[in-house]
Amino acid sequence: MLGNPVTFRRTAAGILLILAPLLQAVAVVVDPGTWGDDREAVSFGDNPALAQLQSVLYHWSWILMALAALGLVHLTRRKATAFGHVTGAFTVVGYISASALLMSDPVEWWLGQRYPPEESQRIMEEMLGLPGIIWGFQLPWLLFGTLGLPLLTAAVWRAGFVGWWVPALVAGGYVLSFPVPYGPLTAVFWTLPVIGLGWTGLKILRMGDAAWAAYYPAAVRADA
Repeated sequence: MLGNPVTFRRTAAGILLILAPLLQAVAVVVDPGTWGDDREAVSFGDNPALAQLQSVLYHWSWILMALAALGLVHLTRRKATAFGHVTGAFTVVGYISASALLMSDPVEWWLGQRYPPEESQRIMEEMLGLPGIIWGFQLPWLLFGTLGLPLLTAAVWRAGFVGWWVPALVAGGYVLSFPVPYGPLTAVFWTLPVIGLGWTGLKILRMGDAAWAAYYPAAVRADA
């Protein structure tokens, strides 16, 4: 499989579209902050093992989602191409940026072990409020992933590969969770993209190499 670019890229795209949103859904379930104190300095200290596990799961979910987005962009080669390129780039940048911020999790846990929750929270807000952190890691980059992925799946829908319900589930899960405080409802919202993206990944795995290669230009298909 590694020697066949069509098989490898199709299989990788399909698996990652199933795995990446699933890891994020599991992360929010095991996160002590989902069910306990909304101050991570407290909830992470209550269960350090789960706190570390959720950070790892989020990290790999978002890194793999950035790679999975490249597979979705491939499906827009024949239609909605410009839309797919722009939203795909937004998605990749957004999810990589989100993963970088996860290194703040162990810092907050460390502070929570040594300072009262209010003081720990104050220190974290001061650290994350530095201009370099805000504009280099947070704004507007964090929004790119959450908004870019629903738009990218809309481009794939416009390209005719999936039904309208796929971008609807992705948007409903990620965008509509914005105004909801991080907690049990977040876990409910973030299961919706697992369905839409997982179904898309399964369809890619079942489509076969010939159908995947048909998205390449004719000259590329002849060499594949």
